[in-house]
Amino acid sequence: MNSDIASRNPDRVNWTSTWSSFSHSAAGPGVDPGTSGNVDHTLTRRTVLATAGAALAGAIPNSAEPTEDWAAALPAAGNARPISMAMHIHGPFSEGTASFSAHFEQARKLGVDVIWWTDHDFRIAAFGHRQAVHFDGASEPENGEDWKWVKETEGKPTGTVTAFVASPHSPQDGTGKALRLASKGKGIIWYRGQSWNNTMNACIADTELTLDLLPETLPADGSLLFELQLSNHPGKGVLTLRYQIGPFPAVTHTAKGAVGTVRLPIKPAQWQEFTFVLVDDVAKLWPDIAAGDNALTGLRIGTQNAGFVVDRLTFHRSRRAGQAGELLRAEVIAAAAARHGAGITHYRALEVSLVRHLNWFGGDLRFPSFPNPPIRDNNPDLTASMVRYLKAHGGLVCWNHPMDVAKRDELVKLMLERDFLGVDLVEIGRKPYDDLLWVFDVAARNALFFTAVGSSDDHDAKDWAKEPEHDITYVWANSTAQADLLAALAKGAAWFTDLARYRGSLDLRIGGVSHMGAVLLSKTPVTVEAIATGLPSGAKAEVVVGVADEAGTVPSKKVEKSKTVTVQPGHYVRVQVRLAGGDIVGVSNPLWVLAKAPKRPIPAVRLRA
Repeated sequence: MNSDIASRNPDRVNWTSTWSSFSHSAAGPGVDPGTSGNVDHTLTRRTVLATAGAALAGAIPNSAEPTEDWAAALPAAGNARPISMAMHIHGPFSEGTASFSAHFEQARKLGVDVIWWTDHDFRIAAFGHRQAVHFDGASEPENGEDWKWVKETEGKPTGTVTAFVASPHSPQDGTGKALRLASKGKGIIWYRGQSWNNTMNACIADTELTLDLLPETLPADGSLLFELQLSNHPGKGVLTLRYQIGPFPAVTHTAKGAVGTVRLPIKPAQWQEFTFVLVDDVAKLWPDIAAGDNALTGLRIGTQNAGFVVDRLTFHRSRRAGQAGELLRAEVIAAAAARHGAGITHYRALEVSLVRHLNWFGGDLRFPSFPNPPIRDNNPDLTASMVRYLKAHGGLVCWNHPMDVAKRDELVKLMLERDFLGVDLVEIGRKPYDDLLWVFDVAARNALFFTAVGSSDDHDAKDWAKEPEHDITYVWANSTAQADLLAALAKGAAWFTDLARYRGSLDLRIGGVSHMGAVLLSKTPVTVEAIATGLPSGAKAEVVVGVADEAGTVPSKKVEKSKTVTVQPGHYVRVQVRLAGGDIVGVSNPLWVLAKAPKRPIPAVRLRA
């Protein structure tokens, strides 16, 4: 997602001179990271219901029962069935609060057949992530990028002291400063840490923290609090792991709902180093969850009726070098799936994030090189080069949120001049919807043969249907096997719908045979039947017929109301669903009828005689 800081600073740095030591050909140890995380290849009841055009019970909030149906008894597209996919989903290896477990429950609740896990590549590797904080001041650089402390209060602490001091400081930290924190009463004085571009955030499965502490004032009811925000879990919410360090006789673990407290004893008036093995403490506090299925998403340090000097916070991540982070991710996904993934097919993918963002489906998932520091560069040449690298390693590549750094006219110009950067898929089903559909029609006019997909870009796993980006992608495929899904995407046998408001099936057929995404070379008109099932009350299906002359930078199209249209050579056709209020909530990929071969090669999987 474009939450990465370089999305907001696209011209920050060019990475041509800052390559890291990661090699394009670096092989990970042991397990092939491209191995599927799939747990179920069977067609589920969700698919059967979608095939019949029925609304899923509880899956479409606030939608009425369908009253119009262009294909009430939808015939199969050969042996294929409609399969729904959330194609842009982030877990605890990205920067948000999502867990894989919570995403599994969202897929089950909303009747989605397949999840593609698209965590950010450099975040999986924890490349350029924060290594240490030395408490030298309110802002502290590392590798040229800042960590910042923000002071907060909870309740009404009195007698507060907050200062970065040259002495005392930890004997393990060389020169520099430390943070003196003191408060009286029942309130808490906090310092909240903020890392540049969320580079503190990382999955806790291999993470240990250390912290050096010197108690200066420690009454019987006083303590230092080291509080960590983790991830969102089904039935619990976002977990908080709180370490309370004080004059306690023994280590204890206590959980109350989403808050878990670990009490740790400390000796007065001497420096002590504490090591926090997060996954071990989470496992003791919440034995009913997959402990590693958490990210470190927030951190703060405070005192309650006590005085401490705090120094040398370190982050140790033991399994991130080379390809190891991807192997770790596979293990964490498997653990979450064992508890929550029954009946949900799922596959690992990557969001390649330091160029214009690209989702990579089905390849070997070998990390590319990363620039250091990990700052996004939107240079189209770099993105095109990355697309070539990814496709050389197998699978399909999707251009994500293509309008995050370009207006629609700029995007069209780039697509036409650079052959849409060589990608296979483009996220068209997302905001700004009208602009992206405009781009989609210009691309269809110019015979740009990519597959439009919907964006389910979710980092929190709280409610997919209420997230700003909640379009899912359907394909006509023989099964949920990865090869079948990728084959359907490659040939354009796909459509996208608003997860919350429309879940029917779309298709374009000739003589009863599915041709959505296809290119026909024909000098005579072709009769096409548009399929749209499960229309909500008041909604209508529209058949869009446009000129495909490879000659314009604006759409040239009209809307037909009939389900059967005659498409003249030199045109394309697609079907869309419009609600009574005017919103478009479902869009198919086009079918082209061309009198002659276009300027750009027709992919073999799309060409029909």
